[in-house]
Amino acid sequence: MIKRRLNGQANVPDTSPPTVPVRKPSFLPDRETPGLRATWLGHACFYVEFPSGLRVLFDPVFEDRCSPFSFLGPRRYTPPPCDVEQIPIIDAVVISHNHYDHLSHPTVKAIAAKHPDCHFFAPLGNKKWFVEAGIHKVTELDWWDERDVSLSTDSSPSDISARIGCLPCQHISARTPFDKAKTLWASWFVESGGKKVYFAGDTGYRSVPKELDGKDDHADEYDGLYPSCPAFKEIGQYRGPFDLGLIPIGAYDPRWVMSSMHADPHDAVNIFLQTRCARALGMHWGTWVLTEEDVLEPPRKLQAALKKMAVPETDFTICDIGESLSF
Repeated sequence: MIKRRLNGQANVPDTSPPTVPVRKPSFLPDRETPGLRATWLGHACFYVEFPSGLRVLFDPVFEDRCSPFSFLGPRRYTPPPCDVEQIPIIDAVVISHNHYDHLSHPTVKAIAAKHPDCHFFAPLGNKKWFVEAGIHKVTELDWWDERDVSLSTDSSPSDISARIGCLPCQHISARTPFDKAKTLWASWFVESGGKKVYFAGDTGYRSVPKELDGKDDHADEYDGLYPSCPAFKEIGQYRGPFDLGLIPIGAYDPRWVMSSMHADPHDAVNIFLQTRCARALGMHWGTWVLTEEDVLEPPRKLQAALKKMAVPETDFTICDIGESLSF
């Protein structure tokens, strides 16, 4: 964990329970779906059930640690609400980038074993990793690339069609000290059954300088001083609007270190507005201690940012781990 010294002290988040409630998920038993439905499975992992019957899993990591080692690295303070075996249908897995809290070798191997027809989508340069893991049903895409997908299933009266697109974001990639930025990072959209979902993956929004450490960099006096990433307005213009956005709100402190890679709640609301999402759910928090903010601070700051920017709290909200919301 990155340590920030403030009056000689670094904040060490308290993970003593209770923190984020964890529920047992209630997945739909078949492909009959009255509307768009999203279930948060912790951190950046969402399971989305589309009205067409399509089932998509985003950034699944079910391991205890987000690390190359089973005995070292950040350890969960909230358990996964289920395991791969309990997810009834997975048609596609969408990966934002190759950091260990978003791409897990044991998890993808378990998914491929349980759901052999599942197709994996990842940003440019990541296909080799999947093939070396024994997974060949994988498509890698560059920013702004799209693919049409058609599925024939015994449980659906007609073929399921979808469009999956790779979109830009502001982040980085690496799985070792020697492969930084060797593969692409991305946000994504999935459209099926008349509903479109934007998955922001892991992203920053702008870069905050060190001299603002400990200050509110969203205060009016700093408005416009630090440029933001233009990709989100472009996404809203060329691929929006979206029925639902899955947008990160955590792992942002200290800001001068993390802001270029991780959005804080105020940044997240800007991303929500610029990408033209009708509704949004916050993610990338509540699972591992990756930075210094208190573990329950992101939803509090999200509420404050929504109020400041005059966005109804019902438009951008959070849910319990394992909880399903319909849209």
